Amino acid sequence: MTDTRTLFSKQSAAYRANRPTYDPAFFAWLAQAAPGTDLAWDCGCGSGQATVDLARHFRQVIATDVNAEQLDKAPREANIDYRCEPAESTSLASGSVDLTLVAQALHWFDVERFYAEVHRVSRPGALLAVVSYNVLNIEPGLDALVRHLYEDVVGPYWAEERRHVENGYANLPFPFERLAVPPFALETQWNLQRLLGYLQSWSAVASYQAATGVDPVEQLRPEFERTWGEVATRAMSWPLTINLGRVA
Repeated sequence: MTDTRTLFSKQSAAYRANRPTYDPAFFAWLAQAAPGTDLAWDCGCGSGQATVDLARHFRQVIATDVNAEQLDKAPREANIDYRCEPAESTSLASGSVDLTLVAQALHWFDVERFYAEVHRVSRPGALLAVVSYNVLNIEPGLDALVRHLYEDVVGPYWAEERRHVENGYANLPFPFERLAVPPFALETQWNLQRLLGYLQSWSAVASYQAATGVDPVEQLRPEFERTWGEVATRAMSWPLTINLGRVA
């Protein structure tokens, strides 16, 4: 299993600055669907992209991650408690959690041990929401460049677990009562510099640069600039997969 403590340390600042954020309505909906709003657990929180949204709807959020450098970049709020802990063994009290959220992180976990921990910390009727997104869509020319970077340039440098993101976690077990979720989108409006910053936050880009000494995004910058054109900003969207279950 890939050690995420080192995988994401190289670009933790880029990760915090350039990752997309989720639809705020999604978190409001989760809070209404949960059996209560006393405590949410953001597991594998990284640098807190989803944590702050949870904190607007739950009295307390405990956010855990094994990467201390990512946690150092996370925004601080009075009702957020960041803890450097593995997903499979935490200091959360048994039977205390109303909602567990895993955003773009389940593929890094020992899922059987993590699910056992979810059962331990969840109160009756608590929810587990697992969210993932794959490669973004912009417009055909830029999409082709992004795919070229993703597959042809840094393809060999993706961790093996990335395959689970590509197939929407279809091959990972989800032993919970599945619940229907309304459609939610992961969309934003970015300029070119923000897009390139996002691409530089990819773990495979960091691994490629560490191995070769070359920044592959900067190498492709002229092609991105030509294809982008004179438009100030463009719409970005990511295919979003949401698995929602009730913990028995």
